[in-house]
Amino acid sequence: MISAQPRHPHFFALAGALLLALLGLFAVPAKAQVTAFKQAVAEAAARDEALSEFYRTTNYESLWTGRDDRSRRSAFLRALSDAADHGLPVNRYDPEMLAATFRAARTPREIGQAEVLASRMFLQYAQDIQAGVVNPRNVDDGIKRSAPRRNRLSQLVAFSKSSPRAYLNALVPDSPEYARLLQEKLRLERVLGAGGWGDEVPGRALEPGASGGTVVSLRNRLIAMGYMKRSASQVYDAALQKAVQQFQLDHGLSPDGVAGPATLAEINVSPAKRLGQVIVAMERERWLGPDRGRRHVLVNITDFRASLVENGKTVFATRAVVGKNQHDQRTPEFSDVMEHMIINPTWNVPRSIATKEYLPMLQRNPNAASYLRLVDARGRTVSRNSVDFTQYSARTFPFDMKQPPSSRNALGLVKFMFPNQYNIYLHDTPQKHLFSRETRAFSHGCVRLNDPFDFAYELLKVQTSDPVGFFQSRLATGRETMVELEKPLPVHIVYRTAVTQPKGRTQFRRDIYGRDARIFQALDEAGVVLRAVRG
Repeated sequence: MISAQPRHPHFFALAGALLLALLGLFAVPAKAQVTAFKQAVAEAAARDEALSEFYRTTNYESLWTGRDDRSRRSAFLRALSDAADHGLPVNRYDPEMLAATFRAARTPREIGQAEVLASRMFLQYAQDIQAGVVNPRNVDDGIKRSAPRRNRLSQLVAFSKSSPRAYLNALVPDSPEYARLLQEKLRLERVLGAGGWGDEVPGRALEPGASGGTVVSLRNRLIAMGYMKRSASQVYDAALQKAVQQFQLDHGLSPDGVAGPATLAEINVSPAKRLGQVIVAMERERWLGPDRGRRHVLVNITDFRASLVENGKTVFATRAVVGKNQHDQRTPEFSDVMEHMIINPTWNVPRSIATKEYLPMLQRNPNAASYLRLVDARGRTVSRNSVDFTQYSARTFPFDMKQPPSSRNALGLVKFMFPNQYNIYLHDTPQKHLFSRETRAFSHGCVRLNDPFDFAYELLKVQTSDPVGFFQSRLATGRETMVELEKPLPVHIVYRTAVTQPKGRTQFRRDIYGRDARIFQALDEAGVVLRAVRG
């Protein structure tokens, strides 16, 4: 649902400020009133362990409703007035409702209830803006992340001892990506408020040299999106071709300058859907937490790309192949630490692949996939001629399968290990032709790299003055060799369909596994709305 509303960023803050005089009525001087207030707070907080413990340890002193709490009330109301900017479900912490509750409270009991309401609302807001609105693991089983939620009691205690405005400001993710996503969200809201990007472009394909009304529709759409200056031409000329190419680059499409079916499909995506992608990216940024590592590996599944990032700047990037869009083969999202690389690796065939793919082949032809060795439980190589494969099922198959090091090895000539329970790693591949594809979801889940040697050199340059010579000397032996990384580094496998640039337009990618659609549905159910902002 799209909510249209004027842009008044400090409306609620001003309203809150006007209430401060009334809020002074929350003073409770008489002993009987103090006792009644504390009793009301105890009752209202009783079912929430964190709230109950906090007020018990503070002897039920007010956090929000006393004369000395005015700055805290004002700062919180101001923060809540900006919650919608961050794509949060404002119905969870409505500043108008809270201000009205403060204003209406007269008796010690009502004031005590308002006190606990504000604390409960604060905890909800703090958790949402800092660590995300929804639990990532409840949305999709391919998201192997836990939101970095703080202990609720600790959060209340810390807030009570801090400068209110500074504490609330610090809850907002401080990554440059989040700040840029926030600006893109506000921009798209203004686009929606101004009527969007106009009519969709009809037809299935347009090529340079074409002319007519459909070309005009394409031109007008790209002008509205900011890819072209205004023009009255009806011809698919060089200027229009250049604009299409730039659009393709920004959306992960092959930049051939031809508005084919895939390109037109992306051009016709509505600003509302793009806004939803940005809101989901902001939620994902909250899940990732603040500590990415000064030097880290970043794999964006939807962009089919792996990068090495140092001090916030990408110092190396390569094309990647990720998991197929099948339930047991999609690349999962998680973070871990890369510890070593293996040069000339042996491929230990995962049991799921051995039993689902190779066992049926062996049952038809015992000599199939002859490049794989059969190994028993004691580590001995088994002759295929001595095995009747038809007697085994996927459950009873007793052998491991291995491919020795070689240029034909499924892992190529090097793999990069960050040991994890999902058995996911980065590696080389002999199937180089796949990297020329626009969409590169072909693996069983691991991430294949187009330039694995260059990636290895970048990793090794911090521990040797000659990373190329070091790597090549190990490679030349033909033997499997483990190389420890003296400085292990974090690996973040993410899924972002909206990614900002330090300079230039936000880039968008397709939701290849449908995960972002499920996240947006969860956010929608939580109360997040798309705003169309006028003015």
